[in-house]
Amino acid sequence: MQVQPLTDQALISLYLNGDERAFEELLSRHKDKIYTSIYLFVKDTAKAEDIFQDVFIKIIETLRRGKYNHEGKFVQWAMRISYNMCVDHFRRNKRRPMVAPTDSFDIFDVLQVSDDNVEKKMIMSETHLKIRQLIDQLPPEQREVVVLRHYADMSFKEIAKLTRVSINTALGRMRYALINIRKMVEEKEISLQQS
Repeated sequence: MQVQPLTDQALISLYLNGDERAFEELLSRHKDKIYTSIYLFVKDTAKAEDIFQDVFIKIIETLRRGKYNHEGKFVQWAMRISYNMCVDHFRRNKRRPMVAPTDSFDIFDVLQVSDDNVEKKMIMSETHLKIRQLIDQLPPEQREVVVLRHYADMSFKEIAKLTRVSINTALGRMRYALINIRKMVEEKEISLQQS
């Protein structure tokens, strides 16, 4: 008999009833995704760690005050908090966040790839590199929507709220990002096909 893991909501309830291990489980379940999304915005390990800690302090405070009401959508809520804290960080530093991989970090490194044969992994890696290079060339607003949609698994409604634009603007940015990627693929005759 297989035991189903507890839902995020169940872990939150256990935590609010005094079970510290429940919060540790919740943190361990989502920390990589949340930390990575922060790092993508700030591109500095120390700053990302500081913001990550602040995010979880805010989450704990909100839970303890009984203000959490995003039942079943904990990770989206936590991602929204992390995004807002990143934006606040950039406002304080008068810089706009840029969403792009660096030499030391690549969004595709955190995506899980099943154990396929080595050749298939190499082809997949080359494809990811090509896509990453194309995404790097997009304007910042388009790059931001692509990362939030495809990495953070956010809906366009969530992206719109997070980036403080209308849903139509978020959809438009994604549309233009895809058009621009297609143009670059055609102009540079890049093959994204896997053999």
